[in-house]
Amino acid sequence: MPIYVYQEIREDGSEGELLEIEQPMSAKPLEKHPVTGRSLRRVYLPTTVNTKYTPGHTKQMLSEKNVEKAGFTKYVRDKQTGTYHKTAGTDPRAPDTMRK
Repeated sequence: MPIYVYQEIREDGSEGELLEIEQPMSAKPLEKHPVTGRSLRRVYLPTTVNTKYTPGHTKQMLSEKNVEKAGFTKYVRDKQTGTYHKTAGTDPRAPDTMRK
């Protein structure tokens, strides 16, 4: 069930505390506080879109430039031979190719 945000409306018309109330989507918006009986109004908040873990961002973070800058070595597998080829990294101990 979704969680809706409501705000109390005080007797003088000013805004009171915010409440989070879980209720079905089919339910009508609350008009009174379930405990105190004070007036409420539903607050509409902007949605949050997480762009940190999108495929584009992940691809950018795993680019050869970023991998090498972080001190890692990146290998890419050749589908025909099954051999891994180094595409990023400057560690002289890391081989240029590796077999599966």
